Amino acid sequence: MSGIGQTRCVIQNTGDCIDDISQLPDCILHHILSFLPTKDVVKTAVLSKKWNNVWTSVSSLDFDDALLYANETDNRDPPEETCFINFVERVLSLRDASNIKRFRLSCRVFFNASCIHSWISSAIMHNVQKLDLCLFVDDPFVLPSSVFCSQTLTRLKVEMNCVLEFPNVIYLPCLKALHLSLVTFANDGSAQKLFSGCPVLEDLTLLDCEWLNLNNITISSPTLKRLTIDDLPYFGPPDGPKDCKIKIYTSNLIYLKYTGYPSKDIFVCDVSSLVKAYISVPVPHEKQKEVASHVVNLLKGLSKVVFLNVSDHTIESLVFAGNMVANLPVFRNLTHLELTMEIRKPTIEALMTFLNCCPNLQSLSFSEGFNHDVCLVENDLIGSSLPKCISSGLKLLTFKNFHGIDSEICFLKCILQHAFVFKKMNISCCEKLFGDPSRLKEVKKALETFSKGSKSSVVTFS
Repeated sequence: MSGIGQTRCVIQNTGDCIDDISQLPDCILHHILSFLPTKDVVKTAVLSKKWNNVWTSVSSLDFDDALLYANETDNRDPPEETCFINFVERVLSLRDASNIKRFRLSCRVFFNASCIHSWISSAIMHNVQKLDLCLFVDDPFVLPSSVFCSQTLTRLKVEMNCVLEFPNVIYLPCLKALHLSLVTFANDGSAQKLFSGCPVLEDLTLLDCEWLNLNNITISSPTLKRLTIDDLPYFGPPDGPKDCKIKIYTSNLIYLKYTGYPSKDIFVCDVSSLVKAYISVPVPHEKQKEVASHVVNLLKGLSKVVFLNVSDHTIESLVFAGNMVANLPVFRNLTHLELTMEIRKPTIEALMTFLNCCPNLQSLSFSEGFNHDVCLVENDLIGSSLPKCISSGLKLLTFKNFHGIDSEICFLKCILQHAFVFKKMNISCCEKLFGDPSRLKEVKKALETFSKGSKSSVVTFS
């Protein structure tokens, strides 16, 4: 009998919990529901009368046709598209008049232009603030013109594999973040119109967009703080893409990221507030001098940067720049330089050239160590004119994926010997070196038992 009584007690307590949750204000219930997929939010209607209408005013809606296939097995037919259409239509038709904060629509499998147009328009009518669209289309598709004149949108994300067409007038007075992915700009005027129609834009991301229709683009915004350009690899005619020039005038920009093969000239004209920049160029193309020219032009505009992260191929391209290297600016504000990707043989010389442009560098970081093709011997670096920043400013060096090869040891010893204000060297060893205790001991001894330029310098291994 006691066991039955205990069971009843547990059930009663569970009921109390449900009642307690149901008594919470709607605003808190909406917040809880915002963490659930929309299909699960709708299911809460069966919990009680209280919950019956709560979901109709939830502030976040997320419709993803991929969820229709998530639980399907290979031996079952995929669900009909009408299931997805009916679900979205039901949720939107039963919704009350309250505003929508976030509306996400992803249609990678299903596509019905009329329905999608209607659903997006409905979100705009509900004063949506954050609109996230992922549309894989087979035919040209034009977004509702209301999207580009919304008075409430603060964030707009569009991933769409076709030409993005715009209405005659674009004005998004509250838009602070714009993210475009895979879209193709029709011409210079269309892209320019979009950027000019966002007077308070702070964050702009252009991911794998198609630039073939463009000749000259100017990104000019006194409010822009973050700019990310990730270029789609070019697979066009053998003569390569036509030259597209991008000019950036953003006096309040604090963050810039460019990734991709620089098939176009990017001129950073006014970024006086720039703090962080990430530049990554893949393995040099056969047109090495052309790539080098574009890289130099890009780096020329970053003279005020404080923190710079570059791939080794970005630095390596300077080998092919020839006399253009003389056009590199002096990076007087640069105090932290981080090199991503493995350092290869051609990178060392180019790195020394670049470091000569960084007189106030204090921190240098290598994320992937040296390739085995790098061959350094004593005095190699000194003979190539060791940059002054190493002796007079460098305080911290981080070296990750350390293999313990002779060239790495030679390089690090040179730093320790000639960095007179040096404080600390952090070395993260690769798994192979950690698995060889005797070699690791030799390496530590080689880096710890010789005269250093700074008596207070410390070397740590991890």
